[in-house]
Amino acid sequence: MKEAMPVLTAGAGLHETLALLTSQLRPDANHKEDMVFLKDVFSERSLGYLMKIHEKLRQYERQSPTPVLHSASSLADDVAEELQGGPMSSEEKELLHLLTSPHLKAVLSVHDTVAQKNFDPVLPPLPDDLEDELEEESVKIVRLVKNKEPLGATIRRDEATGAVIVARIMRGGAADRSGLVHVGDELREVNGVSVIHKRPDEISQLLSQSQGSITLKIIPAIKEEDRLKESKVYMRALFDYIPLEDKATPCQEAGLPFKRGDILQVVTQDDHTWWQAKRVGDSNLRAGLVPSKLFQERRLAYRMKMGTLPNPKSPKKPVSDQGCDKAGLRRSFRMSRKDRQGSSGEGSDPGDPDFQTYEEVTRYQQRPNERPRLVVLIGSLGARINELKQRVIAENPHRFAVAVPHTTRPKKPHEKEGVEYHFVTKQQFDVDALNNKFIEHGEYKENQYGTSIEAIRSVQAKNKMCVVDVQPEALKRLRTAEFKPYVIFVKPRVPESRRRRSAATSPGGGDHGRITDEDLQEMRQSAVQIDQQYGHLVDRVLIKEDSASACAELRGILERLERESFWVPVSWVRT
Repeated sequence: MKEAMPVLTAGAGLHETLALLTSQLRPDANHKEDMVFLKDVFSERSLGYLMKIHEKLRQYERQSPTPVLHSASSLADDVAEELQGGPMSSEEKELLHLLTSPHLKAVLSVHDTVAQKNFDPVLPPLPDDLEDELEEESVKIVRLVKNKEPLGATIRRDEATGAVIVARIMRGGAADRSGLVHVGDELREVNGVSVIHKRPDEISQLLSQSQGSITLKIIPAIKEEDRLKESKVYMRALFDYIPLEDKATPCQEAGLPFKRGDILQVVTQDDHTWWQAKRVGDSNLRAGLVPSKLFQERRLAYRMKMGTLPNPKSPKKPVSDQGCDKAGLRRSFRMSRKDRQGSSGEGSDPGDPDFQTYEEVTRYQQRPNERPRLVVLIGSLGARINELKQRVIAENPHRFAVAVPHTTRPKKPHEKEGVEYHFVTKQQFDVDALNNKFIEHGEYKENQYGTSIEAIRSVQAKNKMCVVDVQPEALKRLRTAEFKPYVIFVKPRVPESRRRRSAATSPGGGDHGRITDEDLQEMRQSAVQIDQQYGHLVDRVLIKEDSASACAELRGILERLERESFWVPVSWVRT
C-alpha cells in the first residue's frame, strides 16, 4: 500500500515543509544516491536556520510593523531614575538592575537607531579654529579602526612646501582596506594633534601608538590615484633580505623579510627604489617593502667598488663531486675541467652573475605532448651523485635514462657504440668542442670525455626523462627554455667529527676506507662554496643520509615533476 503524503497546514512555514519533505524521501533502486544527497542537503541545520530567517523577513514585509516609540533608551533612563528616587522592593531592584545593564542598554540603543532610521555615520564636527588657508581647500576627516597592526602607510616631508605627504600605501594594510587614504594626500592632524611642525619620525611614532579608532585630518591630493589592480608579477628572490638590518629602507617596520628561493608577488613597482610585495603562501595578506631590482643591483655594485662585497671566484681546490681517489669520496669518471671550453651564450643566467637579485618566474606544468624536463644533479664532495643517478635509472629504465657521453678512448670488447659511450676520434672530438656541442668536457688519463647537447636531446626524443650529473659551471649552458632543467643539489650529511660515525664508512654509504677530520672539513667547505656560488640556480637540496633513502627521495622528486607544477623562469614558457 502506497503511503500518502501528509497534508500541510495553511500556516506551515518553509522550514516545516522541508522537514516533512526530508521525512518522506525514500530511496529506490534507481535513484538511491540522488535521494541520499537530497536528504543530506535538506537535513542541514544551517539550511533550516536560513529558511526561518527567510520566513521572518517575509512576515515583516507583510505586517509592516511600526515602532511604538522612537526613544526606548530615554524611557528606560527615566524609569531607572524614578526607581532610584525612593525605597525599592526586590522586584523593583531587579528591574533597575536589568534597565542599567550594558547589554539591555545596547539593545535599546539599536532599537532607537532602527526606529529613527538613523543609519548614516556621524562624523566628528570640524574644529572652530580651522586654519584660514584651508577655507578654499577640501578637508577630509577619515576615521579608521585598526588593531595592533601598522596603519600601512608611509609619509615624507615635501621639500618645496614642507607639507607632510602620504608617500605610499601598503597593499592589504588598514589604510589600503579603507580606500580613504591615497598617495599624495596631505596629512594635517592625527587624533586632533597637529603634525604640521612635527618630524616624520615623530608622526610615525604617533601613528604607531594609536590603537583602536584613529582619526586623520587630510587634504586630498589634487588627483587621487585610482586603486591599482593587483599585479601578477612573481619573482624568485636570489638573496636573503632582513629589513631591520637595512638602514636605507624608508620604514623598517614596513619591510618584508625573505629568504633566497622565496617566491614574491610584486604588487606594485611604481616606486623605482622600493617595490611592494607579498610572499607566496604567506598567511599575511599585507604587502611589505622590498628593494627593487635596480636599487639592489646598484647597492651591490657600490659595495663591490668599495671592496665590501666579495667577488666569487672559483677556488683552486675542487668544490664539487669530481674525480679524485682520496678516500673514495669522489667518483672516478669526473675529470679535470682545465681544458673545458666556455659556452657560446646559448644558456641564460638570471642577471649579472655577480649581482643576483630577482628572477621573474611563473608556474609551469609539463603537458602530455611536451618533452620531459631535464633533471640536473650537482653534488658537493662525497655526494656520489653518479652512483645515485645510476641506481634510480636502473630501477626504471623505461622512464629515466642518461645522456650517453662521447670519448676518444678505444672501445673495449664488451662495449657497444651508443650504449656505454659514443666513440669518436680525437680530431672529431676537438671539432665538436670548438663548435660548443658539449655542455662540459675534459681529459682523463690522456683520453677526452664529454657530454653533448645532442645526447640529451636523443633521450628526450624517446619521451624519457634525462638525468645528468654535471659540474655546477655547466648549469649556465643548460638553463634554456628547451631543457627547462630542474636542478638538484646533493650533499652528504657530514658529522661534526669522524668520532661520531664509523671510521670505515664514507658519507655516501659503503666501505671506502678511513675518513679523516680533514676529509670531513673539505666536504663541509665544498657544500658551502657550491651553495654560495650556485645556490640561486638550485630548485631542490637533497641531504644524503644513505644511498637507499637518497634514492627513494630522488625517485619521488622525478615522479612529481611529471604531474605537478613548479616555478620556472618566465622566459621558459613565453611563446
